[in-house]
Amino acid sequence: MQLREQNKLRLDDPVTDYLPWFEFEAVAEDGAPITIEHLLTHSSGLPREAGSHWTDLDFPTASEVRELMAERRAPFAPEVRWKYSNLAYTIAGLLIEEVSGMSWADYLQENIFDPLEMDASSVDMDDPKLAVGYGIRMPDGSRSIMPFVDARGMAAATGLTSNVEDMAKFVSAQFRIGGRGDDRLLSTASLREMHRVRMLETTWTNGQGIGFSVQRRNGKLYVGHGGGYPGYTTSTSIQLDSKVGVVVLTNTNDSNPGQIARELLDTVGEAVATATEPEKETIEWNPAWERFAGRYRGRNGDTQVLVMNEKLVRMNPWSSSLNDPQELAPLGDDMFRMEAPTGGGPVGEIVRFIEEDGQVVRMITGDSYVTRVPD
Repeated sequence: MQLREQNKLRLDDPVTDYLPWFEFEAVAEDGAPITIEHLLTHSSGLPREAGSHWTDLDFPTASEVRELMAERRAPFAPEVRWKYSNLAYTIAGLLIEEVSGMSWADYLQENIFDPLEMDASSVDMDDPKLAVGYGIRMPDGSRSIMPFVDARGMAAATGLTSNVEDMAKFVSAQFRIGGRGDDRLLSTASLREMHRVRMLETTWTNGQGIGFSVQRRNGKLYVGHGGGYPGYTTSTSIQLDSKVGVVVLTNTNDSNPGQIARELLDTVGEAVATATEPEKETIEWNPAWERFAGRYRGRNGDTQVLVMNEKLVRMNPWSSSLNDPQELAPLGDDMFRMEAPTGGGPVGEIVRFIEEDGQVVRMITGDSYVTRVPD
């Protein structure tokens, strides 16, 4: 995304524009070319891995990745379905190296780690401070100690070392929406683009942004990512609205960091969000607003404005349900803002009422108006 902001690439560019050697066995000869966005959103259809590296712990070099690509067969064409692929992110990393002229490790150091002062983070370095990684617990209760594994050419997909403090800095960078600063990695527009769902899973329960998974749980959206490496499993989950994130790092292969992250967000995270939430300016209910209640008629039908629990709401008068009415949130000076759970109507736009001779005669919503039907 940084390179895109520098006009060095576009997300809809075919990967072969930058990596001419990127060839593989496609599902269909007339399929669409794989683009950079396909790689970043796990919608490329590429196989998950580049080989048997998770079994033999022998990860391929960059040159070996180039050589093996021709033997890889894509299970799906691009955009057919969400399919996680470490191979896709490996290719994305090699593309970044090609465009930037830097190694993956050097690019991260200069453009991510240094600006955020992530001093404990590195790529494929056997850091002496690295926690010992353990394998799964065996029936006799023992665990094997996992060796350090170099991800080599697949470094962009895995192999990054960090700690909680550094990851907290990375999480905080996701909240920097608006404003300016030398420590901003990306513009507001790019951050929002990365956090937005670009590809849904076939179950429609989860989605994929650019570099982030996106989940909706209990009415809230969470972005983040889980990961695993020989001897380690991790989970990072971020609730953008409340600006709360959880980082869980474990040094075993049979832990469940995703569940730990969810429980922390639902308990400690909720408490932190509540304690740090700024007080919202609220306008108390004014009984005089009851005069706006009534039926309004336009060319496309009628709209009913009601008073419900000291709130003005509007709805279709022939609706069979009172669920999810459109609320008119007061702004002051007898002006309101349309609020609704979905975006089909003029959500977020200003609603005001016109009065003549002490009678409400018109309701204007955004740019359109309807006329009050006399009682």
